[in-house]
Parts: sequence; structure tokens; C-alpha cells
Amino acid sequence: MKITGLRFRRYSGEWDYDGPLAEGRVLRPEDIYPDLAAAPPAWPVRHDERPPYQIAALYLYIDTDEGLSGLFGPVSAEEARLISGTLAPVLLGENPHAVERLWDRMYRTAIHGRKGQTMMAISKVDLALWDLKGKALGAPVYALLGGPTRPANRAYASMLGYAIEPEQAAQRAAEMVAQGYAATKWFVRKGPADGEAGLRENLALIAAVRGAVGADVEIMFDAWSSWNVPYTQRMAELAAPYRVGWFEEPVLADRIGEYAELRRTVRGVAIAGGEHEYTRWGIHGLLAAGAVDVMQADPTWAGGLTEMKKIAALCSTYGVPLIPHHGSFASTHLIASEDMTTCPLQEWLLQAGARENALLKYPLEAADGAIALPDRPGLGIEIADEIAARGEDVVV
Repeated sequence: MKITGLRFRRYSGEWDYDGPLAEGRVLRPEDIYPDLAAAPPAWPVRHDERPPYQIAALYLYIDTDEGLSGLFGPVSAEEARLISGTLAPVLLGENPHAVERLWDRMYRTAIHGRKGQTMMAISKVDLALWDLKGKALGAPVYALLGGPTRPANRAYASMLGYAIEPEQAAQRAAEMVAQGYAATKWFVRKGPADGEAGLRENLALIAAVRGAVGADVEIMFDAWSSWNVPYTQRMAELAAPYRVGWFEEPVLADRIGEYAELRRTVRGVAIAGGEHEYTRWGIHGLLAAGAVDVMQADPTWAGGLTEMKKIAALCSTYGVPLIPHHGSFASTHLIASEDMTTCPLQEWLLQAGARENALLKYPLEAADGAIALPDRPGLGIEIADEIAARGEDVVV
């Protein structure tokens, strides 16, 4: 079997979702500038849109001389350009089963893109190759990676886009418990620039969520790289009575020394990070520095499944659990191929997951606080028939 081409198709459809959406936005690193801190939410849709939402996404196909194709998406426009211009020449004519060789060739070719968009593009190619491999061998990808280690992945409810006013957050948190989730994560809105009033506002959210879920449900909070060391230390002190599971990305991703300082000095709450790190070498730097208690590398960004298996092995060696950032189908297969200690949980972004499902024939969904494993060959991604019929080829 040989790779004969890489192509992209754009699929469009309506997302007929009438639930809460884009009620609030996350704290951002640039919110230190007052003129930027008041920007309205824009994810997963603009705050002024109304249902049914018009959505579109680009998907990558890797074709072969035997008629089989690997599929992965969504792929960003920038990733598509990198795949078409930089990575496709490396792949054409190669054996698609040789994922280790192909990953290494892409990595060595893209010497100036070891992180960021280029590695994200490599990740998308790698995932499409694994989808192709699974289809060729008639097996779900987790089975090729050593799984399944469980019938379903236990999930935590990730509340990006939901209102964080204490009363509303408490109501939604209680709803998540009723739906079977044993953990839920919220996104704070205040940082160092907001002073003592901001500290109190964050603490009110934490207290409200803990009060709503009771003592047995884990609660976590994401600062989206927007705090600093003293602020995180202070938040940990104030939040101690509420038993927070972790503070996620409290400081900017490159400040590994600050992560390590927080891990040494903060008591009673874990430090999570690695979402914006790439490859086994980047992850090893975090682990060797003792920078995180929970690793959150994303399979769709950090190098694909070929690289994530190495990252999982590193995390296991250092005794740091790997709970990937989002990753949807890719994370599902990775987690299902690892032991319960290495990968104990899967993140389920409720609003983003629902949006991505709108184009799919077989949606990935959480039920009773868990995500069932796809049983179809490959990753299990398939575009819904009526949407596929309207798809358009895209030249990048």
C-alpha cells in the first residue's frame, strides 16, 4: 500500500443547539491590558449568534493506491497549508502503515516547526494515518495501541463557555453530578490585575461549585496561563477549605521554573499543565523539572498518537497522570490504550464536543459520566451522509 495523495474537504451544516452557549469567556493572558479585558466571548460561537448555528470544518484525507483513505479533522486553514506545502511531499509514495518512519521524517523535515502550528499539522497527519491503519486492519485504533484497558473512559465535565456567576455555576455543577460526572472543571475570570476583588470573585465561584457538588465530586479550575506565582499561591491558600483538585495552567506555558516553584510551594491543590507543550522532548522538560502534578498534552497538537504513546510512557515513568486536553476521538483511543493509573480521566468539553458532533454520523458523546469506546475500524470518525453529500474539495 502506498500513499497517493492528501486532500481536504470542507463540510458545512447547521448546529441546532438551543442550550447555554458562550455565556462567559475565559481569563486570557492579555487581560493584563484593561482595554482588552472587556472583550466578549467568541467561542465556540460569537456571543451574538443565535441557533441554528451555521458551522463549517475542514477535514484531511490521506488516499492510497488500494482505495482506502484515512480521515481526520477538524483541521485549521493554517494546518492545511503546512500539510499541503511542507508535509505532503514527505508522505507521497510512502507506506502509510509505517507511522514511526513517517512521523520521524515529518519531524526532521520541519526543523523550524518543532512546536506550534507545524507540530499541530504533523499531529493531524499522524491521526489520519492511524485512522487509515485501523481501517486497513479492520480494528479500532485503541486495539492497535494495546487496548482496550476499559469498556469506557471515565470523563470529567469541562465547563468552558458556561456562566461563572456563583448561583448559575452552582446550578450547572449540580446538573453535571446528576448526569453522572464524578469531576467538573470551571474557568475563572479574574487574575492579578483584578486585585483583592478578583480574588474574592474567583473564590466565590470555587465555593459555589463545591457547595453544589458535595464532598465526593472533584472540582478543578483553569486559569488559562493568566495568573502568576504569588497570585496562584494566594488562591491556593484561600481555596484550601474547598479541596480543589487542580489549578490548570496558572502561568504562561514557557515559564517552567515558575511551574516547578508552584509545585514545590503550593499545598493542597495539584498543578496541571502541558496543554500547550509539544513532543516527548517538551513534555520531558516539564517532567524532569518537577513542574506539574497532572500532564495535559493534547493528541491533536503535541504530535499525534505516535508521539502521545511515548509521552504516556514518560508520564508513567515519572508517576505523573496524563489527562489529555480535549482531543476528542484521539484522546478516547489513547486513554483506552493506557492503564487506569497513567490515564485515569478524559476531558469532555460539553459545548465544543456538541459542536463537533454536529457534522458526524457517529457522534462521540458522554453518558453517565463516561465516554463509550468506538467499535468501528480506525478512529471512528465519519461525516454524516447528508453533510458529506454537500462537501466541497478545497485546494490550499
